[in-house]
Amino acid sequence: MKDKVFETPIEKKFEFDEAVASVFDDMLSRSVPFYDEVRKLIISLILLEQKEGKKILDLGFSTAKFLLELHAKMDVKMELKGIDNSLAMLERAKQKCQAFGADIKLELADILTYDYQNEDIVIANYTLQFIRPMQRIELVKKIFEGLSKGGMFIFSEKIVFVDKKTDKQMIDVYYDYKKAQGYSAYEIAQKREALENVLIPFTIQENIQMCKDAGFEQVETVFQWANFVTFVAKKPS
Repeated sequence: MKDKVFETPIEKKFEFDEAVASVFDDMLSRSVPFYDEVRKLIISLILLEQKEGKKILDLGFSTAKFLLELHAKMDVKMELKGIDNSLAMLERAKQKCQAFGADIKLELADILTYDYQNEDIVIANYTLQFIRPMQRIELVKKIFEGLSKGGMFIFSEKIVFVDKKTDKQMIDVYYDYKKAQGYSAYEIAQKREALENVLIPFTIQENIQMCKDAGFEQVETVFQWANFVTFVAKKPS
C-alpha cells in the first residue's frame, strides 16, 4: 500500500500505529535512501558469519521484511528473533511469517527492558534514533553486555553533521531525494513536524563514542549516503 500518511494535516506526533504499519514497507523504501541495498548488505554480513544455532535478534522488526529475507537466504538453521513494541507491526509481521512458513520468533516487547542473553548478532535498523539520548546510551550498554563474545551489533541511523552548513546542505539533498520519490513539499513538511523531538539523531562521532563507552573496541561505518549511516560494532572475543 502506498504511503499517504502525511497527505492530510497531522494531529499527533509520529508513532508506529496501524496507519503507519499499513504503509510501512512503502514508507521505508521511499523515505530511506538505499534502504534495500543496506538491508542486503547487512544480510550479506550475517551470512558470512552464519553458523548452526547462531542467535540473530532484530530490534524494531516492523513488518519483519529484514528477518524474512534473511530466513530465505540462510544456508543453515539460525535462531531468528525480533522484538517490537508496536502491536500493529507485530500483527502484520506474524501474518507475513505465517504466509511464508518462516520459523521466526516475534515478540511484543520494549527493547529498553528486554533481557538480552548470549545474542550473537543484534540488528537495529533506524531504531535507536527514536529513543531518548540517555536511554539510548544505556540500551547500547545492555546490548553489549547481552552479546556473546565476538558478537556483533549492526545498526543504521539518521545522523547530523557537526558543521551546521554541511548539515543544512545534507537535509536539502535529502528533501530533494524525497521529492524525487513522489512526496510533495507538504508531506515532507508534515512528516518533519511529526518527527520533531521524536527522532533525535547523533553525529557519527557520537554514535561511535556511544559504542566504545559501552565496551565495543571496534566500531566502523560500512555505509553512508548523506545523513544516513550504517555502523558495525564488534565485541572482543
